[in-house]
Amino acid sequence: MEPLNGRTALVTGASAGIGEACALMLSQAGARVVLTGRRRDRLEAVAAKLRTPSHVVELDVRSRSEVEAALSALPAPFSEVDILVNNAGLGLGLEPAHTASLDDWDTMIDTNCKGLVYVTRTLLPGMVQRNRGHVVNLGSVAAIYPYPGGNVYGATKAFVRQFSQNLKADLVGTRVRVTDVEPGMVQTDFSLVRFRGDAARANKVYEGMEPLTATDIADIVLFCVTRPAHVNLNVVEVMPADQGFGPFNVKRR
Repeated sequence: MEPLNGRTALVTGASAGIGEACALMLSQAGARVVLTGRRRDRLEAVAAKLRTPSHVVELDVRSRSEVEAALSALPAPFSEVDILVNNAGLGLGLEPAHTASLDDWDTMIDTNCKGLVYVTRTLLPGMVQRNRGHVVNLGSVAAIYPYPGGNVYGATKAFVRQFSQNLKADLVGTRVRVTDVEPGMVQTDFSLVRFRGDAARANKVYEGMEPLTATDIADIVLFCVTRPAHVNLNVVEVMPADQGFGPFNVKRR
């Protein structure tokens, strides 16, 4: 396990769920942490729990100008980011493609794809110049296994998988690593956001089974970034024991 003392980690979507858990675990391992998200009050609450120095950046990853301005102006000693955890993302709605909201599709594409690209492209040159760094992208098993209503959400996560692998191809010869972590069912605010605050519907998603937790995923992220410098975990796919691969969707007549 490589120590993280003296390293700087930046976590997007750090105000709750997997992002918060990653920030806490990386801090426990010794890293300074930059917390980014849209809810400053929540970010500051997370920062108060950290064991190491932290810096809060209120930021909407969908805005290229915000991303470039904020991340290019990080103060010392947070300016040299060693670990980027691209966690900001969401799913919206579960309607079939022919009735789904185009606004929801735009939001998912802007956040899950373009936001991730903006943050990565802003921080990656510094990693390459310093010849060290690790980009961890939070994908999903939806990138591989389709399900009814997953349409654009699954497509955005397929983008994350392919972008991650192409980044790795571009970075061969450097000590900058890239990992795509693809969770299955994790009980966070994900379903609450997807169903627009309908707690009963969100809770039903996890009814009668034991889902993964945000801490489970943060533990995997920590494992990936603390491997020896010559070791790169390309893709980590993880599901709860209670989740599996569904049958083909067949309409019987």
